[in-house]
Amino acid sequence: MSDATTEKAEKTSIAEGIVRAEARDAAVDAQARVVQQKGFLDDVIDGVQLGAMVIFFICLVFAAIFGSSLPSIFPVTQPLYDALVGLPQLLTQVPDIETVLEYVPKTLDEACELRASMSVWIAQVLHELAYKQWVLGLSWAMYLWQTKLNIRQRDRLHDVRRPKGIATFISRQVYLEANAYGLDKSSLLLVRDFIGQLQTTAIIAYDVVPWLWEQVGQVTGENVLVQSVGFFVAASVLSTVLGLPFDIYSTFVVEKKHGFNKQTMGLFWADALKSLLLVLALGAPVLAGFLWVIERTGERFYLYAWALMAGVQLLMILIYPTVIQPMFNKFDPLPEGDLREAIEALAGRLEFPLKKLYVVDGSKRSSHSNAYVFGFFKAKRIVIYDTLIEQCTTEEIVAVVGHELGHWKKSHTVRMLLMAQLQILLIFYSFSCFVTEPHMYESFGVEGMPVMLGFLFFQYLYEPLGMALQFATNVMSRIHEFQADAFSRDLGYGEQLASCLIKLQIENKATMNPDPLYSAFTYSHPPLVERLDALGNPHLASKDE
Repeated sequence: MSDATTEKAEKTSIAEGIVRAEARDAAVDAQARVVQQKGFLDDVIDGVQLGAMVIFFICLVFAAIFGSSLPSIFPVTQPLYDALVGLPQLLTQVPDIETVLEYVPKTLDEACELRASMSVWIAQVLHELAYKQWVLGLSWAMYLWQTKLNIRQRDRLHDVRRPKGIATFISRQVYLEANAYGLDKSSLLLVRDFIGQLQTTAIIAYDVVPWLWEQVGQVTGENVLVQSVGFFVAASVLSTVLGLPFDIYSTFVVEKKHGFNKQTMGLFWADALKSLLLVLALGAPVLAGFLWVIERTGERFYLYAWALMAGVQLLMILIYPTVIQPMFNKFDPLPEGDLREAIEALAGRLEFPLKKLYVVDGSKRSSHSNAYVFGFFKAKRIVIYDTLIEQCTTEEIVAVVGHELGHWKKSHTVRMLLMAQLQILLIFYSFSCFVTEPHMYESFGVEGMPVMLGFLFFQYLYEPLGMALQFATNVMSRIHEFQADAFSRDLGYGEQLASCLIKLQIENKATMNPDPLYSAFTYSHPPLVERLDALGNPHLASKDE
């Protein structure tokens, strides 16, 4: 071949490379425009926020103009006016620390007297509480708070600029694809939450719960225990049916669009039916036992109910991976080879009582990946998703297993289990203050005091405390994740773990730049950049893109 021909071929190759690069850049720019573009849902969000601000300022103007005459002109403002007027007086009545200390009991008799007086005061408050109004108010307050967090996260997802530190290992295209996936999930979540909140409001406002209770009673008869189980079955079926459109859209539109869904429609319906039957088969006897315990054990039922649920939870930990999950996935022994040998060597090094090592066909439904450890005492098992084996090298998978063994070594599972038990005990104790309050049942139009409905209504009142406890749980879980990462790093797998975390972040199209407040309240795992920073990963850049 002549020099002229060779030179021409090289120029042609360079030109083709430039064309391909320009095409890729054009595709990435188009993706960036899609991510930045705000659609109808974003316009609705902006309109609602703007409208709320306008209404707020109008209220301020009216308050300034009409002053104390405002409630007589607009009676609907009376509660708000009373609250604002009474706030300064309430603040001035807050006792100082010395006054509070005077009421601190110094003897056992004083403590008993204080407890008795507090019990009387709490009983009076609970008897006078406007339960339906409080439930509606708390429900909307929790919804608005969660929606605000979701909107903050959505604003982050519209930002096409990569955050500090990831530009060296996350390409612009990968970052934009992750944001596009996050935006699609966010849109579905916002619509689903809004419709769910409207359903909740209608159910409470129009006394749907007592109506359904009465309908079930006409079928089951007057036995309250049987009626309660029948109500649970009916409510579970209705909840499943109402959620199906969103589940179908999530699986066959959002997940499919971004390359994750592997399910057929037949498999989806089979999973949905099996899930519902499992809920009914396991939930009905547990509910019956719970109600029986409350009926038979008196005022301190919360201790016995807690003991029952602790036993149920331990049983579920035992049977879920061995009985329930195999109904949905196939578990095979990990084949002989380098990966199996490396994991067994690591288990032996840490004196981990490994009994079985499985690979599960997670790819049957999704491209998402995972690995976990389960089992009690000397019968531990390790499960690895086949998608993880496809996406990472042997050393990287061993690093992930080292992370999971870090949870075992540091007793993280036991700690989380104990924290869950404390929360359950708190829930049942709090419920014991409400369960015998007739006014609560009357507020919702219920005849008598069926415990099943009382617990249902109580859960709405408990929701703010539940959210606070969930935040605390997320904080503890994040601490555990950092500790498990450090454990794997100290085993000599720090670089491999960091590399695998980056790969999984890319493969799962996980959000690269979450809103800090959203992340704090909803993420049980720290964001990628924080984990890499804690590992001392050299991939992290020191400047923005």
